[in-house]
Order: sequence, then structure tokens, then C-alpha cells
Amino acid sequence: SKRDTITIHEIFDIVRTIQDPEHPLTLEQLNVVRAELIEVFDEKGKTPDDTDDDGDSQPMRGKKKKKFSTVRVQFTPTIPHCSMATLIGLSLRVKLLRSIPPRFKVVVQIEDGTHVSEHAVNKQLADKERVRAALENDHLLGVVNRCIEGGMLMQ
Repeated sequence: SKRDTITIHEIFDIVRTIQDPEHPLTLEQLNVVRAELIEVFDEKGKTPDDTDDDGDSQPMRGKKKKKFSTVRVQFTPTIPHCSMATLIGLSLRVKLLRSIPPRFKVVVQIEDGTHVSEHAVNKQLADKERVRAALENDHLLGVVNRCIEGGMLMQ
């Protein structure tokens, strides 16, 4: 059976309408997400479980890592001290995981040099256990769902 390919523009269409948690605008309107910061790598037959959590396919400790299907989305917080960066990243990650085939590993990161805590936020967003724990918080999950649904402002 022939499987559908996923394009950068399809990924952008998925994430562009996510609502900012603090403003009545979408991430596209605020220039937080842009198509040029999206990468799609679709490797036939590999799954995200074939590698580690850092999202790259570079050799590690002398061993060549397996390549696998990946969607990588970088985003640009509105200001370098944006307190909502983790929440925006979480919303991006959740919407992508709900929207694309499970063969894809989802990597969401802050664009280099655009946030004072980018390394800490990127580490949180890459940690599956921390993401899972955050989504077990009903209030946080509600905020993420409202952002994804283009819903209301955070209260």
C-alpha cells in the first residue's frame, strides 16, 4: 500500500492556526511559526523508537545511528524573555502528535538565539516523560487544548 507523503506546507498548515496563549492571535500571525523553520524527513520503514531523544541522525560514539522519519519544527518566541515559550512548544508538539502519522518523530525546538532559556526549554520539550507529566495536569492540558483549537485566551 502506498503511504501518503507529508510536506513542509502540510506541517505548516497544521501548526499555523495554533492560538498564542496570551494574545488573541495565531502563531502564524505573530510570526512564531514560519514554513522555512520546518523540516520533514520521511525515511521508509524506520520508526522513532529506533534512536535516542535528541532528534538528529549523526554518528554517536562511533556508531552510525539509524535514520527515521522526523518532523522538526523550530519556533520563534515573540520576545527573548517570553514566559510562554514552553507552553507554545508543548502546544506545537501535542498538535503534531495528534495530527501526523505515528511513524514520525516530532522534534519541537526554539530557533537558535531567540530566547534566553532556549536550551532549558528545548530539553524539556524533548523529554517524553516531562511532556507526559505536564499533560497529566488538567489545567495545563486545558490550556494546550484551547491553544490547539484556536480557542480562548488563558484565564
